[in-house]
Amino acid sequence: MELRTYGRRRVVGLRREEVAQLAGISVDYYVRLEQGRDHHPSPQILDALARALMLDPPSTLHLHRLGRLPADRPVPGSGSTDGVPEPVAPGLGILLETIGNVPAFVQDRFMTVLAANRLAIALSPRNAPGTNILREAFLDPAERDLYEDYDQVMREAVAGLRASVGERVDDPRVRRLVEDLSDRSAYFVHLWNRHDVRPKVAGRRLLHHPIVGDLDLFHEKLAVAGTDGQLLVVHHASPGSPSDGALRRLARTGPSVVA
Repeated sequence: MELRTYGRRRVVGLRREEVAQLAGISVDYYVRLEQGRDHHPSPQILDALARALMLDPPSTLHLHRLGRLPADRPVPGSGSTDGVPEPVAPGLGILLETIGNVPAFVQDRFMTVLAANRLAIALSPRNAPGTNILREAFLDPAERDLYEDYDQVMREAVAGLRASVGERVDDPRVRRLVEDLSDRSAYFVHLWNRHDVRPKVAGRRLLHHPIVGDLDLFHEKLAVAGTDGQLLVVHHASPGSPSDGALRRLARTGPSVVA
């Protein structure tokens, strides 16, 4: 499809008129959607907008979730608006202790640590229970020193938060976190305004630990069934590798589990 031209372009990106044209809808209807004045767009309209904006599958799913929300919906998870985190199941705490030879912790959907084994805290003090790891990642300079690929970690973290909270973007806990970080970190504002959506997935990280040196670690993020978005996060090294030996050295002191 050949787009109509609308004069000189001041910024990169599609104009409203161009998005509407590519999606096959009127500009007036697109503006109503953008302003939240049409609360029941059809799946076909949402698919057309996703194609026009060239959204990837996670972002398309996020768009559909937002499009299904009723205008007068109650805030999901309103029972936790007092800021009290959801508890970790006793069996999960035992599991953290059992796998004490690898760093592991449990976080909620807002990226607050609920429980952690000692090795997770030895890997980074920001993994301690009660700590919001996203806030610390942006505000604690030690986090920038820890990660070899800090910028990639931050992009994934912010996109992961959007995917995790989904339609709960208006939840008071999300608002408080976003407002706090927006006031204190221009870098967070830049990444949040990108509106990237990426579910938290497994991967690999290169870390520069202040005690044991460089670490090449895999990380797994496993959904905890029966909870409100809790994830079990585990870091581990290839058996017999230098990083495996470094983790073993790091594991020789301190208590086993903190919750």
